[in-house]
Amino acid sequence: MLEQFSWLNLLLGCRLSLYALADIPFSVEAIEDDDEQELNEKAIAELRKLHLIQWQSKGIYRLHTLIRQFFQMKLDESSEADKVKTKFTAQMVKVAKQIPQQPNREDILNLTPFISHIAEVATHLSDYLTDEDLIQPFTKLGYFYQGQGLYQQAEPWLQQCEKVTKNRLGLEHPDVAASLNNLAELYRFAGRYSEAEPLYQQALALWKRLLGDNHLNIAASLNNLAVLYESTGRYSEAELMYQEALALNKRLLGDNHPDVATGLNNLGVLYGSTGRYSEAEPLLQQASELSKRLLGDNHPDVATSLNNLAGLYKSTKRYSEAEPLYQQALALWKRLLGDNHPNVAISLNNLAGLYKSTKRYSEAEPLFEQALAICECTLGVGHPDTMAVRGNYARFLRQAYR
Repeated sequence: MLEQFSWLNLLLGCRLSLYALADIPFSVEAIEDDDEQELNEKAIAELRKLHLIQWQSKGIYRLHTLIRQFFQMKLDESSEADKVKTKFTAQMVKVAKQIPQQPNREDILNLTPFISHIAEVATHLSDYLTDEDLIQPFTKLGYFYQGQGLYQQAEPWLQQCEKVTKNRLGLEHPDVAASLNNLAELYRFAGRYSEAEPLYQQALALWKRLLGDNHLNIAASLNNLAVLYESTGRYSEAELMYQEALALNKRLLGDNHPDVATGLNNLGVLYGSTGRYSEAEPLLQQASELSKRLLGDNHPDVATSLNNLAGLYKSTKRYSEAEPLYQQALALWKRLLGDNHPNVAISLNNLAGLYKSTKRYSEAEPLFEQALAICECTLGVGHPDTMAVRGNYARFLRQAYR
């Protein structure tokens, strides 16, 4: 069989062996050089003829375990091994960079075929990542799972990211600060506030040492720590940090930027939570208008701003104004994230709370039930959001059936 191999066939097999043991999305049409495309087409045809790769569907192939091991062995024996592995990791990093911090359903659908292969790079080929790209596979895998509310699956990637960056880049590097911040964000989303706080504080201190006080990363870090403080009822500390982050973003970005909209929204929510409704309303209105103008109608930040403005209207008993905003936020979350995401659960809970306040009990009850089921399934029974929804549902039942 080996006599039938050309060097190109062997090289392509070796390249394919670097992918994970899963369906391989390898489309020759994506190769820009026409001559290289033609050569790869011929190599694929030869490998298929020899039953060394399996065709799954258009642009999708698979290697048998033993064939993969054979090609990996041949690659390691080759003088081209480092070059091939370096090129492959760079290709996977390019794909990983397409994963946004808040992936929507379309992102998840399009990127899922590549996730196991990005994980292969992070697990077995990290030595071939450049220092500049070292953080990318780990961080983006974390985002992919975190954005779906799959916090347990995100955690090992973000933990590994912190470890790998420290080991290679040293303790005083911006990517180490980023890895600390990202892990802290995950712990906050998961309701693990005591684990999140020291990581946020370390990230902020490190960024300040490396970048000074006037940098966008400082504003982001202040904002994240403020969100944590607000979640744990430390409102005066949170307010100062929100104000500092908002002022810094305005100074560095101007008044028309999504990060400024986020800062307005966060400060507005804090004021609403502490009963300062007249201060909260203009901030939340500005945030909503700015988010829509800058991001369009189909963005997670728009859903967040709609939900928060609705919450203010509900708190001030302006139920007719709150209801359509809650409904819009819920519809947008479902469209972006699917029906079983923690954000959808919170949105269902909020709309149910509005129906409870207006004594529309038959409409409220199924929404509370759905919200609690989603939270228990995705976040677990002990998560702060799950416990909050459970408490809201219990109070509803006492009121509705007394």
